[in-house]
Amino acid sequence: MDEPAEIGRRVQQLRNQRGLTQRQLAEPSYTPAYVSTLESGKVRPSETALRFLAERLGTTFEELATGRPAHVATELRLALTDAQQDLATGSADEAAVRYRRLLTDAEHLDLAPEQAEALLGLGECALETGELANAGRHFEAAERLLAGEPLPRRARAIRGRAIAHLLAGELRYACYLLESTIDELGASGLADPEALVLLYAAVIGPYIDMGAHARAAHAAELALALAPQVSDPVLVAGMHRQVARTFLAEGRTADADASLAKAQAIYRQLRLRTDLAHCHWMRGYVQAQNGELALAEQELRTARDMLTAKRAVLYTAQVEVELADVLRRLGRYEEATGLLSALLELGDRHGAVHAGGAHRLLGLIAEERGEAEAAEEHYVLALGLLERSGASGDLADLCRLLGDLLRRGGRTEAALDAYRTGLGHRAAPGTTTLGPAPAAPSIPQR
Repeated sequence: MDEPAEIGRRVQQLRNQRGLTQRQLAEPSYTPAYVSTLESGKVRPSETALRFLAERLGTTFEELATGRPAHVATELRLALTDAQQDLATGSADEAAVRYRRLLTDAEHLDLAPEQAEALLGLGECALETGELANAGRHFEAAERLLAGEPLPRRARAIRGRAIAHLLAGELRYACYLLESTIDELGASGLADPEALVLLYAAVIGPYIDMGAHARAAHAAELALALAPQVSDPVLVAGMHRQVARTFLAEGRTADADASLAKAQAIYRQLRLRTDLAHCHWMRGYVQAQNGELALAEQELRTARDMLTAKRAVLYTAQVEVELADVLRRLGRYEEATGLLSALLELGDRHGAVHAGGAHRLLGLIAEERGEAEAAEEHYVLALGLLERSGASGDLADLCRLLGDLLRRGGRTEAALDAYRTGLGHRAAPGTTTLGPAPAAPSIPQR
């Protein structure tokens, strides 16, 4: 809302254009003196008063409060919905171009909710393309703009920030952000199914990397159980977008906004496809740990196909690390090596944990082929990457592999050094440093 003087001048100008006296504008709810005081900028009108005056003046509350025609903000929201569709069903790079343009428009119009929506979209695009620093900045900026909103409204920004920290190798902080938000949702009575699916699916990755497999499995089951409550009807979303365009053309901005809100909710749900792919990845991981390699391969390929369809290059590469391990254990070395080589071509964008995992698997393949020198090289590279990440279980296992390799080669002192390093990173199986797992919220069935 503009300053009182700006609003007062606007009211006076519109009143004069319509040939109304202050008494005619004010009655029956207000007095001529109140209108005079308002027009002189000496009082800040309430929303109720402005809505009354807007109706009397034949304009909208938004235009009277801000000077912006209502259709301008609605058109921006329509364009944001189109960008959401691009991100939900197409290329992150293409969606980012549109979001950047819309962010500039929203800043120019001083529309904070639309700025936040554009920033969230840019953050999601940056996550999918692996630009982690940019993603973190976008999510932090969105969270600042949404500081006064209810927690479910802020869940996307918090989840995005946590994922950026996770992919940068900051596992414990990612867990802290996600677990504390899940707990707060439960304690506040705001256990929104969409927000919970986002958060539970996001926490699976750090749980696995920290060795908390039981927590990861529980989070995956909760996310999949809640998923039917956040369906993704693409056709319905498209219908709402087209209806909004029709309403906007007819000047029915309030009706257009209502249709856009429905379309936006659906496209946000469509984004859950990426998160549900992580749940299939989790199932595949658990099956692989249980030796059910054929089932694991099937689940991991399902996850990879879902992510490939979304052109989520970064996430696809991470699932391929797990798939490559299954293929290695099945003796399909060439397929496994091909997947891992493609991952490493992404450079630093895939995060230390997954790059370390790729080098570890390449070391195992080299060792199983009798190529000790190549195996050692990959293990050492993996060690350097994982030491930055806090992935204690992975580090301890890697040091054991390296120590065994060095010992078999007769390098006893070097092997002992590797074992000692591993002992320093050993953690109790299934634990994190975060205390009890978040309580499962009570969700009413629909």
